[in-house]
Amino acid sequence: MTTTEERPAGTLVGTGRIKCVVWDLDNTVWDGVLLEGDVLRLRPQVVSIIKTLDQRGILHSVASRNNHEAAMRQLETFGIAEYFLHPQVSWNMKSAAIATIAERLNIGIESLAFVDDQVFELEEVAFQLPEVLCIPADDAAMMLDSPDFSPRFITDESSRRRQMYLSGIGRDEAEQSFTGDNDAFLSTLDMVLTIGPAKEQDLARAEELTIRTHQLNSTGVTYSYAELDHCRTADDHLLLVAGLEDRFGSYGKIGLALVNTAGDAWRLKLLLMSCRVMSRGVGAVLLGEIVRLAQARGKSLEAEFAETSRNRVMYVTYRFAGFREVGRDGGTAILCADPDLQRRPPEYLRIHREGLSL
Repeated sequence: MTTTEERPAGTLVGTGRIKCVVWDLDNTVWDGVLLEGDVLRLRPQVVSIIKTLDQRGILHSVASRNNHEAAMRQLETFGIAEYFLHPQVSWNMKSAAIATIAERLNIGIESLAFVDDQVFELEEVAFQLPEVLCIPADDAAMMLDSPDFSPRFITDESSRRRQMYLSGIGRDEAEQSFTGDNDAFLSTLDMVLTIGPAKEQDLARAEELTIRTHQLNSTGVTYSYAELDHCRTADDHLLLVAGLEDRFGSYGKIGLALVNTAGDAWRLKLLLMSCRVMSRGVGAVLLGEIVRLAQARGKSLEAEFAETSRNRVMYVTYRFAGFREVGRDGGTAILCADPDLQRRPPEYLRIHREGLSL
């Protein structure tokens, strides 16, 4: 097991670190300059790179100094507009565009790569956003063989990641146009949270979640496929996975919980949730389900929380779910579930339990 805080910056543990590639357009995605009236030719090798990385679960976007309507129209003409999420086409600095893309996708700035043919643009981004991996357009093909762009596993969620983000954009647009409070909007989504013991086919996604999830990881610990498989089959552990779907589509597998079931008290060793569901309140619901599972077997529930530089929100999730700190083990806080503070699942969320009985 490896904590995210122990890894040197930029190193990889069995997966690529890049989650999104941001592309310039002129003389990068296509040959020629749009606003100068050039005859534009789409670069076939760029399209091949985009499609290959898309299948690996790596997203794409655009940061281009251009007329927005004209650029998007050209991408539509070339038949590749669907690959670019939250494109930023304006006359603003490229670094500002990239920061906006990271915010819209809700991913860390260090998870982005930027491809451009202009040295000035690459250097501006490198200066303003040193965490971004900057790549000259002529070197774009190197991404296909770089470990930064090569996840260890290609899961179902990986190959469908872009579609899931597109569904998320539809949700966001629906939420922005909705008049009413948050719970009233959530009740329109017809959300179903599925919880059950991990199956062998879930392990690749489970490992991916431990490696990719930082903000909502209770301990900052990553687990390998083999370690997770051992926990899945061990008599004294329970490995749970959670999935979420609504009327816009599936979010995929978005949660993972590892429980040591030996002793009088169950010990929750790891809890993590995808950042894509941060605003849906499912973290506290999953915790409540684990508390009820323990109680049904005559056990109390403790949980470990190790603060990292990015996961403070997970501590808030525990407290909201009725956990209180009862001690420390080195740098790890030991939390205990108070049965009297357990909340019922919200009305807007249905729970489907697979292979679990309360």
